[in-house]
Amino acid sequence: MNVSSANVTVVIQYRDSFATAVTKNVVVVALGISINYINASLIHTFRKHQIFYMNPRYILFIHLVVNDMIQLMLTIMLFLLSYTLYTINVSLCCCAILLALFTTENTPLNLACMAVECYIAICVPLRHAQICTVKRTHMLIGLIWATSMLSVLPDLFVALATEPLEFFHTRVFCLRETVFRNPTIIKKRDITYIVFLVIVWLIIFYTYFRILFTAKEASTDAKKAQKTILLHGFQLLLCMATYALPVLKKALLYWFPEHYADSLFACYIIIHILPRSISPIIYGLRDKTFRRYLKTYLLCKPMSPFSSTLSTRSAAHVIDNPRLLRELHRHASRP
Repeated sequence: MNVSSANVTVVIQYRDSFATAVTKNVVVVALGISINYINASLIHTFRKHQIFYMNPRYILFIHLVVNDMIQLMLTIMLFLLSYTLYTINVSLCCCAILLALFTTENTPLNLACMAVECYIAICVPLRHAQICTVKRTHMLIGLIWATSMLSVLPDLFVALATEPLEFFHTRVFCLRETVFRNPTIIKKRDITYIVFLVIVWLIIFYTYFRILFTAKEASTDAKKAQKTILLHGFQLLLCMATYALPVLKKALLYWFPEHYADSLFACYIIIHILPRSISPIIYGLRDKTFRRYLKTYLLCKPMSPFSSTLSTRSAAHVIDNPRLLRELHRHASRP
């Protein structure tokens, strides 16, 4: 109760002026539209070509993109509501917060799975096709969502058991702390975050160093996978910033009491908005195959005859045929 009351008091005390509020909302909406436009183009490219939607690596990547889009839309919606309606019904807030928490906890788990897939492709290439199948990838995505739900849903059950029924018909400023107020939930959240991050960091470090040893043999694919794992690690650092946000808010209030609202806005952009643009960079720009197909949708360029023919072939045949893969990469690397 004390935590939620303190949060509401701080929000009321540091309300923005009308001009500042409009500027912040325009910036957030513009960034959201730009990032989601690129993400939507990635999804469209993925759906249109078998070489992508029959490849476990791209399936995991596009799941991360969809997860980022959901999280981005939810956070922007809650940001806009905090300036327009200010308070909303507790039940609606619970639904929005729960979905935002699902997608937040999905991100590090998805990154860990992508790192393992890179490790298998580079270090165990002969068994990659047997281990990383499309069916198993879909099952893995289901397991990611199930794990996140098992981690987050107890918060709802504790709230239902400890809060009076009338509370869910009231209106609050929509924060996690204002709807899930029980101290037990906060302790459980901290423990869950620590366990998730330790497991995911162990996976990232293990796969990176195993690929690093393989890269010493001058394999181009291994060196590229090594850089990809580093980008996953950077993305995970941004996820850790999300988990450290409660402590960061207290620090900002102590360091910059006169500019606390602006400091919170900067944190929101850096922690919640910008990390959603990392995924398009990893595959949308770095991956030559995806980049070539993506250009046709972002720049409205016609697809070359080679690419059009290739997209109609069986993806499984292409992936399992090294000669065709070399031909594709050589063609994609041409200016």
